[in-house]
Amino acid sequence: MECELCKREMERLTAHHLIPRQTTKRKKVESSPTINICSACHRQVHAFFDNKYLAKHLNTLDKLKNDPKIRKFLNWISKQQSNKKVRVRR
Repeated sequence: MECELCKREMERLTAHHLIPRQTTKRKKVESSPTINICSACHRQVHAFFDNKYLAKHLNTLDKLKNDPKIRKFLNWISKQQSNKKVRVRR
């Protein structure tokens, strides 16, 4: 399976809600679309941004991919082996 952010082939992927569930639950609306990303990308996205910022500014795959912080991380992580344990940086 391929991570939708870093494009690495991974054994397992996690579902990332483009609008965090915390936001949709509060408003009692249906949960948002998800993307399938590796745990390294998922942890890094949440380390960089809080849920309010994600909901308001990075609520599509394209917006997420084009954010400068994420772009820099993706440039680096795409060169790492998929079985390598990645440390999240804030």
